[in-house]
Amino acid sequence: MRALIQTVSRASVTVDDEVAGKIEDGLLVLLGITHSDTEALAQTMARKVHELRILDEERSASDAGAPLLVVSQFTLYGDARKGRRPTWSAAAPAEVAEPLVTAFVEALRARGAHVETGRFRTHMLVESVNVGPRTVVLDL
Repeated sequence: MRALIQTVSRASVTVDDEVAGKIEDGLLVLLGITHSDTEALAQTMARKVHELRILDEERSASDAGAPLLVVSQFTLYGDARKGRRPTWSAAAPAEVAEPLVTAFVEALRARGAHVETGRFRTHMLVESVNVGPRTVVLDL
């Protein structure tokens, strides 16, 4: 499981001209799932993301009550080491990835986090205004 986490003053995801999710002063989480990921790993990643001290004054989203916008991002597993066309073979198929993204979101919500999401298997327009900027990549 791989997550790219950005501190944002605002972020939104739009599908077909409709806002699917929107936050202010929180974390944008792009989440990639690979073949070997499990629900237990989704739980661990949720805890790690929620407690990651990336916000001002070394606070976490948990400390600050900051919202999270979670967007599924299979392209985090793109591999362009050979040639000019990335391969996506390390990304889990949608049937495997979607329940794990849902488990990740549910684990965050169970921790008390306010979570907005994109929509799985859709073309999304993701907009963000980074703070800092601070960006962290987590691999579990």
